[in-house]
Amino acid sequence: MKIYDISMSISENMQVYKNKEEKKPVFSVTRDFKTGNSFETNIKMDMHTGTHIDAPLHMIRDGATIDKVRLDKFISKCKVLDFTNVEDCITKSNLEKKCIEENEFLLLKTRNSFKDCFDYNFVYLEKEAAQYLKEKKVKGVGIDALGIERNQKGHPTHKILLSSGIIIIEGLRLKNIEEGKYIIIALPLKFVGVEASPVRAILIKDM
Repeated sequence: MKIYDISMSISENMQVYKNKEEKKPVFSVTRDFKTGNSFETNIKMDMHTGTHIDAPLHMIRDGATIDKVRLDKFISKCKVLDFTNVEDCITKSNLEKKCIEENEFLLLKTRNSFKDCFDYNFVYLEKEAAQYLKEKKVKGVGIDALGIERNQKGHPTHKILLSSGIIIIEGLRLKNIEEGKYIIIALPLKFVGVEASPVRAILIKDM
């Protein structure tokens, strides 16, 4: 059995969406061995930091919060699809060339995984491709960008997927992952009433 960590490391100088300073996590040491006998840290962090899951509430009014999404959504057989040759966006035509089955969790590997800094022209999933995945009845979609779409008015990719109960994971690190079948485990923290959660996502091969 081989385990792959496909999560971003969380630090104060990490890559964040559109390089917005307010999205960078802030760590504060609240207790250390100079003042006591233990070490404790406080963190201020956006729910969409690093590798994270979007719950329906992120884009759907009155949508489910992260604590209401079934746990079996986050542990699943999955398939990594290689789109590293795509320059702009993943299209329906790109997806049709792959073998996609009902109830699969798909991870989209692109050139994004090879970028250490935020790329404003990151590869994304366009809305017709999202509609195609809805029709294929996939369980979830993950991508190696901090957003699954860009420059699409009204966020149609998010809305098509989330309104269909399809889980979205953003910020994956797939640079060293080959195309193929795996088991994914990506459990969110049990935050109540919020629209997203950071996750520690892993892949398991030959379990």
